[in-house]
Amino acid sequence: QFALVESGGGSVQPGGSLKLSCAVSGFSIAWYNLGWFRQVPGKEREGISCISPGRATKFYRDSVKGRFTVSRDNAKKTAYLQMNSLKPEDTGVYYCALAQGDVCNARTQRVQPSQYEDWGQGTQVTVSS
Repeated sequence: QFALVESGGGSVQPGGSLKLSCAVSGFSIAWYNLGWFRQVPGKEREGISCISPGRATKFYRDSVKGRFTVSRDNAKKTAYLQMNSLKPEDTGVYYCALAQGDVCNARTQRVQPSQYEDWGQGTQVTVSS
């Protein structure tokens, strides 16, 4: 139904910035929640941020609040994750995914991978001096 492709990853020094993109092909994404996730070897995939279909809700896990900004352009079927002040602990493979339903809202306390479908292949982010 959908194909998602993440891009924009790379290697940066601590304090640097990267902007990830998630390009979606297929049907309109206007009615879907969009989530960003990170995974490091040996650990479970963790939710970083989500944005609701109408952009009314943007959620961030505590460790990235004030540093990361999620956005979306439904006309371009693309989502973005601007990452500033990067830290070594931000290192990992970053994925985007779509979810139907009311999963990214004012009551969201955690972005749960199990609620999301149609995953991209991921893009590597490495933060190291």
